[in-house]
Amino acid sequence: MKKTAVIASAAALTGVFASTAVANADTVTVKSGDTVSKLAKDYNTTVDAIVNTNKLSNANLIFVGQKLEIGEATQADNNQQAAQDQQSQQVAQDQQSQQVAPAASSQQATTNYNTTSNYTSNVSGNEQAAKEWIAARESGGNYGARNGQYIGRYQLSASYLGGDYSPANQERVADQYVASRYGSWSAAQSHWLSNGWY
Repeated sequence: MKKTAVIASAAALTGVFASTAVANADTVTVKSGDTVSKLAKDYNTTVDAIVNTNKLSNANLIFVGQKLEIGEATQADNNQQAAQDQQSQQVAQDQQSQQVAPAASSQQATTNYNTTSNYTSNVSGNEQAAKEWIAARESGGNYGARNGQYIGRYQLSASYLGGDYSPANQERVADQYVASRYGSWSAAQSHWLSNGWY
């Protein structure tokens, strides 16, 4: 009889801890422009914690309207995230080392990427700042970022990029998209601030 009481107490205690873990989790509905890494940053957790909690098979594949449980990260999640962050920083440094230094002039700074298409963005000043702000929110500035059908630094759909995911093409298409839809990167940033996407 004592064994039964101990087992029942252990089961009750386990139930308390399970309900506490669920109670601490937030249910988040994925919006346009969300990535697992953005959600992890916004909710002070890790990508691994979100992936493990929601049993995601691909951390780069979430969908608008999808509901995700986001809770606190474990120490193991934090350690793994730190290793992944270090690897991401190395990839970003490698990408930066492949870029050609911006063409300097006293009037205007431009960005020129060393690829076969040699596209030069003429965005400068406040417009360049707005462009960088959007890139940081959409992908953390990562040309290799993926979220479902959205690809790259500006999270453009694969159909916009036409299969060319090079940094130069991403810059060219992003400039064209923003110019045709908003007229300027500042206007696109204002839209993003109001709606959470551009």
